[in-house]
Amino acid sequence: MKIGSKARGLPSSDLGLWIADFRFADFVGRSCETPFCSWRLAQTPYKRMRQFVKYWLPLLIWLGVIFVGSTSVMSAEHTSRYIVPFLLWLKPGMSPEAIWTILVVTRKCAHVTEYAVLALLLWRALRSVPTLHTKTLLVFGAALFGCALFAASDEFHQTFVKSRTPSVRDVLLDAGGALLGLLIGASFARRRSKKLGTTTHTQFVDAKL
Repeated sequence: MKIGSKARGLPSSDLGLWIADFRFADFVGRSCETPFCSWRLAQTPYKRMRQFVKYWLPLLIWLGVIFVGSTSVMSAEHTSRYIVPFLLWLKPGMSPEAIWTILVVTRKCAHVTEYAVLALLLWRALRSVPTLHTKTLLVFGAALFGCALFAASDEFHQTFVKSRTPSVRDVLLDAGGALLGLLIGASFARRRSKKLGTTTHTQFVDAKL
């Protein structure tokens, strides 16, 4: 009834075009109800989930690791219970001053390492966004700022933990570790882009020959 009411009063040529358009739209609508079309439409959420698991989930897990490390679990009081016996086992009779120096150096190296890894993971996650993949300087600055901001919040969190002592120098050390990680990531990305550019140029030359 609806088709007939809309078709009344149309010229024969327009009526034929209208019927063809209607049949094509009906065909498209029915084809999208098929399992194949439904599978294609379901690929977008699947790809998003895969992107999240591959690039963003490791970043979130590492942020959790750093957060746990800023609690009393990884305080110098607790970690020394394991490191000091190990050092004394390696070298019996080691002086307390030497032990304390090793503990301090180890903890500072841990700061640099954990934020270098954090910066690499954040760099990797941001570059997975298509609009940011080629904007190296923007991603570099955003990752460095994000790591420095998280380092400051991490030290602020330690003000509420009795066995931890917040320090501005640790924030700077964390930012230095993040900078180191970003430099490593940028160098690998640049080397990879050069390699891809060389491969593309070679394929173009071979195609012309």
